[in-house]
Amino acid sequence: MAHTVSAKKRIRQNESHRRRNRWRLRAMRDAIKDLDEQLLHGAPEQITEAYKKASAVIDRIAQKGVIHKNQAARRKSRLNTRVRAKLASN
Repeated sequence: MAHTVSAKKRIRQNESHRRRNRWRLRAMRDAIKDLDEQLLHGAPEQITEAYKKASAVIDRIAQKGVIHKNQAARRKSRLNTRVRAKLASN
């Protein structure tokens, strides 16, 4: 257990940051799931809108440092590949 005031404060900060980061990751996963749903059942306009939303969420999370910028780029690239394949087949 921490004894100093600064160590106790750091524990509190770590907990609040952990909760915030988990919330952001959940938001990213939800945006990707929404895109997956649109890829299965959505119109082309809905698919592109869902991709833009997911891409923005991923960028925001990478900017905050929750995920690495290369991971964000990789996720967006893979999503974009799926979106383009779906739109090409329509």
